[in-house]
Amino acid sequence: MKAVKGWLLGRTSYTQSLPGARHHRTPPTKKRVWIIAVVSLITMFVIGAYMFPHHRNSACYMFSSNGCKALTDWLPPSPREFSDDEIAARVVISEMLSSPRVIEKTSKIAFMFLTPGTLPFEKLWDLFLEGHEGKFSVYIHASKDTPVHTSRYFLNREIRSDEVIWGRISMIDAERRLLTNALRDPENQQFVLLSDSCVPLRSFEYMYNYMMYSNVSYVDCFDDPGPHGTGRHMDHMLPEIPKEDFRKGAQWFSMKRQHAVITVADSLYYSKFRDYCRPGVESNKNCIADEHYLPTFFHMLDPGGIANWTVTYVDWSEKKWHPRTYMPNDVTHELLKNLTSIDAVSRVTSDGTGEVTWTPCMWNGIKRPCYLFGRKFHAATLNKLIDLFSNYTSMA
Repeated sequence: MKAVKGWLLGRTSYTQSLPGARHHRTPPTKKRVWIIAVVSLITMFVIGAYMFPHHRNSACYMFSSNGCKALTDWLPPSPREFSDDEIAARVVISEMLSSPRVIEKTSKIAFMFLTPGTLPFEKLWDLFLEGHEGKFSVYIHASKDTPVHTSRYFLNREIRSDEVIWGRISMIDAERRLLTNALRDPENQQFVLLSDSCVPLRSFEYMYNYMMYSNVSYVDCFDDPGPHGTGRHMDHMLPEIPKEDFRKGAQWFSMKRQHAVITVADSLYYSKFRDYCRPGVESNKNCIADEHYLPTFFHMLDPGGIANWTVTYVDWSEKKWHPRTYMPNDVTHELLKNLTSIDAVSRVTSDGTGEVTWTPCMWNGIKRPCYLFGRKFHAATLNKLIDLFSNYTSMA
């Protein structure tokens, strides 16, 4: 008995912590096996529910009193099944993008001008283009008046044009019309959209090499969660254009030939913006087609193929519906030097936070100045720009 008593005394601290004298500990190994088994069972159920969507709700109540809704809210969303039209569009676009890009000595840049009439800076563009014949082509979409030309490079370069209304799909139609005409020349490998208030900020050689040998197209694109961004998305665009893929950006682009081709070929996504991206379609939303179509289109179909910024500088510091217009007194060598030295783009969303984000401008992985062109310049600045042209375009 002494021996037994001695053993019990030696175990006092242990036995006192047990609920009863006849308690037996479950071996740790068995506990681990049960935990693994339970976790495996739950994991198998979750994977099965995700891969094989339920057809009857009764089974869901085994795990949740709220039924299948509770489970579907918790599970990650299953990939949406594309329609036949979406599959066809994506296959065709993928094939177009896979075609090799060939840059030769005869490769040209297409300058596409979107203007209501006469281009006030033709004389400046003449200085810019002179001596580089065979490396560029010019296309003019004049929506209101027949242009009066002052440069030989612009003579007889008008295409068939139609009315353009700011903020409406007619702006996209004009862009696609310019691209279609420019694509008829197989030597055009780069396509730049410009307005009547655009001016060159660099020499032709610098601009040509910058665009022609870039590995991306310069299409502006960013996510604005505010009312003037994602807030403009229309439910009518679903399911082809999800709200989370809706993007915003400036319309002034520079794109390579493959991207120009898929832009002209697109009918599925274009039709969504044609039919539903305009004021008054849904409540108080004011969808602006030229600010959303191309950014959304490329974000969905080739996000890695665009730079997400534009090579055309615009000053939005006045925070109005239209950007600042530079007047003669604004145009100085210092201004032009500052514009050509900018190497990061700023973003301000419309969600009211006022937060500004900066993104560096990368050219084939190297940080470089962002801008090759600038707008909006008033027609009265022409003479000043011509006087300064040789100096500011020669800056490295």
